[in-house]
Amino acid sequence: MKLSAFILAAGLGERLAPITNYIPKPLLPILGKPVLQSILEKILDLPVNKTGINLHYKKESIEEWIKRSGFSSISLFPENPVLGTGGALKNAEEFLKDGAFLVHNSDIYSDIDLKKFIEFHLSSGNIATLAVHNHPEFNNLVIDNNGLLCSIKRMGSLSCPPGSRLVAFTGISVYSPDILKFIPDGVSSIVYTWEKIISAGYRINTYDVTGCSWNDIGTPALYTKTIIEELKKIGEMVFINAKIGTCDKLKLNGYIVIETPQKILENFHVRQMCLKNCIVLPDADFYLPYYENCIIGPGFKIDLKATEIPELFLDNNPVLIGTGGSDRQYYRIKEGEKSFVLMKCKNHDRDFQRHIEYTEFFRKYAVPVPELIRADFANKTAYFEDFGDCSLYNWLKCPRNEEAIREIYKKVIDVLISIHTTVTGHVSECPTLQHRIFDYDYLRWETDYFYERFLTGIMKIKIKNLQALEEDFHRLALKVNSFPKTVIHRDFQSQNIMILSSNFPGIIDYQGARIGPPAYDLASILWDPYYRLNENIRDYLLDYYIGQTGQFLAGTVIYCRLQRHMQALGAYGYLSMVKGKKYFLKYIPEALRLLKKESALAKDEYPELYRTISEL
Repeated sequence: MKLSAFILAAGLGERLAPITNYIPKPLLPILGKPVLQSILEKILDLPVNKTGINLHYKKESIEEWIKRSGFSSISLFPENPVLGTGGALKNAEEFLKDGAFLVHNSDIYSDIDLKKFIEFHLSSGNIATLAVHNHPEFNNLVIDNNGLLCSIKRMGSLSCPPGSRLVAFTGISVYSPDILKFIPDGVSSIVYTWEKIISAGYRINTYDVTGCSWNDIGTPALYTKTIIEELKKIGEMVFINAKIGTCDKLKLNGYIVIETPQKILENFHVRQMCLKNCIVLPDADFYLPYYENCIIGPGFKIDLKATEIPELFLDNNPVLIGTGGSDRQYYRIKEGEKSFVLMKCKNHDRDFQRHIEYTEFFRKYAVPVPELIRADFANKTAYFEDFGDCSLYNWLKCPRNEEAIREIYKKVIDVLISIHTTVTGHVSECPTLQHRIFDYDYLRWETDYFYERFLTGIMKIKIKNLQALEEDFHRLALKVNSFPKTVIHRDFQSQNIMILSSNFPGIIDYQGARIGPPAYDLASILWDPYYRLNENIRDYLLDYYIGQTGQFLAGTVIYCRLQRHMQALGAYGYLSMVKGKKYFLKYIPEALRLLKKESALAKDEYPELYRTISEL
């Protein structure tokens, strides 16, 4: 059967001004990709034989983008004047009359399953199907108990049976070509056509997509909320387009999006600039050293309001923070002029007590961990100093020159040296840590974790010689357990290192610290799946660490790298498949690349491990 798609893209976007004074709404970028591109990519996955787009405002910009985009089989329908949501379809009647067609507003960003939606419509036999959801702010369609549209609230000319309810239109619909005969020539709204159709005795069905992600990007606040939601989905707080070049003098905090700017580079080299919760649009220019809670464009700054995006403003309510794998919840709260982080743990969380004890112990010996403000042991909550949102991982999102990266990592290694030497020398003062040993049993737990959560859980492979693989795991654990031990962080990677306002590192998520081989921490930070460190910088840092601590690392690093990356892959499998944090899947390729390299280096000692990994 013939199926077409039609995208409504002629609107003026007046509510988005001044942004739409230079970017038409369909081309607004969401994490580097125009909204129109996202819609077209979804349509490509459907059995659609042709796609049409109506144009009016800044039509030349959209036409040029379509030419450059590579999308084929797109017919354009310029309008002057704008014909409205009904008139646009009537204007394209010849294009749409051959079969059912999908209509999608160009300012809607959603994860609605369009394929299932279309199948539902085709099986219903109705003249039209509207994708709807429960969205109290926009609920104005009245549907009966069978899901059929019976009235539009603001028009109210049709009656509905008892038990009817309100829903909101998503801006996505599927129509039979028969609908076109109800649309008058010229300017019209599709909403009035719906009433005419119902009055004529036809049925308009609805398809409930409540629970799907859906956003209307029609205002600066809604556009910002959409971007924040998309960042959360992928487990990020920062998106910086790769075309930006270097930005060594830029400081980041909170949610940051920088979309292919050109003029921004000059400003970065002139002075230091701080951004907190900011969206930087293409070609933005700057005149202030500090921007917070705003959208920045060429010649304008749009301040975001607390009433519109309360999660950015601490004066209103606690803000949930963090994108890691922990079951603990962290909230940023404001008391007076200062902000703090509230940690909430579950009642059975044994790490809570350790977290409190380790904090006091580490701070006593100048390890830069957050200051404990107060703790409630009965309710498993604690207040800590706020280290902000700029992790080393986020700091590295902004391209930095090699010298800047080497210097920040050198400061990080200095902290690690302090943990491995000074703190270790006084570990008897913290019996909880002193008796928490990273031993053979724990090492074997990590490799079992790797086997269960990654090899069988993610990769779904059947091990040909499980006994030989278990023997390799056994001998690796014996080897790593034989190495000299110090206090180690145990998860010393870029997402657990914060870059403070002083450009000095702070350490978080240290409640898992143990007595173990120091090379495990080095493997975690220098061979970090979250960020591929330049090999020259890595060699420099390793030499620096050895020079500061002595040559006790000889022959230990490669084994700890093997152990660490199996643990990491097991964690990514668990967090993505069990905890539902799918964004951890994106780190698997780099961790697996590292593990393949390491298993090849140690293939003579662990042949079955090498064979298993090399075949993945």
